[in-house]
Amino acid sequence: MSPHADASKVRLLVLDADGTLTDGGICVDGHGVETKRFSVRDGFAIRAWMRTGRQLAVITGRGETSLRHRLADLGVQHLIAASGPKGAVIERLLGELSVPVSEAAAMGDDLPDLPLLRRVGYPMAVGDAVPEVKAVAAWTSVAHGGYGAVREAVEHLLKKAGAWQSVVESFA
Repeated sequence: MSPHADASKVRLLVLDADGTLTDGGICVDGHGVETKRFSVRDGFAIRAWMRTGRQLAVITGRGETSLRHRLADLGVQHLIAASGPKGAVIERLLGELSVPVSEAAAMGDDLPDLPLLRRVGYPMAVGDAVPEVKAVAAWTSVAHGGYGAVREAVEHLLKKAGAWQSVVESFA
């Protein structure tokens, strides 16, 4: 494996939205209202991640209302929408949250995510990511974006940190 950070030390998970939290599809009705499809399993995992005291952020080049509503429902406090170049955004976010690069992971699916993935200690890809994204990833999900890829990523990171069993036991 290439010199990636230790997954067990990750305390900030940064996600792309379209193609990672969603399947990348955009539905626009006759009134121009945009909707998205989100996986309930990804939502569960996001809540579980934050309940362990870790932080989560979403960086997206778009800023539609459906994403804002979903993240608010999940309690996600860090959304950077219509972000522009993601490399500069992640550097600023790491500074604001006082998180070292070695304790940050990010997950993406397409070329605009490469600057983000190259600036974190533990880059991750969804199962249907483009080859260039998979090439820089330390870990790739089996699931495609919007179909439980984030759920897999959270489980992977929490298992590495020894925190997954406490999530499981909270439902026993």
